[in-house]
Amino acid sequence: FAALGGMPGAPASAPVREERKEEEEDPAAAPPSELSWKDKVVVRRETKGRGGKTVTRVTGLTRAELPALALRMKKALGCGAVVEGEALVLLGSLVDRAAGWLEAQGAERVIRGN
Repeated sequence: FAALGGMPGAPASAPVREERKEEEEDPAAAPPSELSWKDKVVVRRETKGRGGKTVTRVTGLTRAELPALALRMKKALGCGAVVEGEALVLLGSLVDRAAGWLEAQGAERVIRGN
């Protein structure tokens, strides 16, 4: 397309993509020691109100940590994750994997529901 640069009506050159700065903090890269666990973390599977789709709901986490924890769990478990109210919802039946990951990150009391 370099040859078209001087022609009238030629498309403008594409904007140059700026590289992401290394100084920007990635919430998913927070070290596990910065997480403050509440008394207990409950991990349970549910399907109600989701058109038969199974999700794993994680409760007992502090609300401020949920978005960063959702990103970390998505990457670690290879699933989708969203924050709904004061709970973290993982897409799929991942109770054992999620509970194991939370225990590895330092959660002392992880309760596995149904």
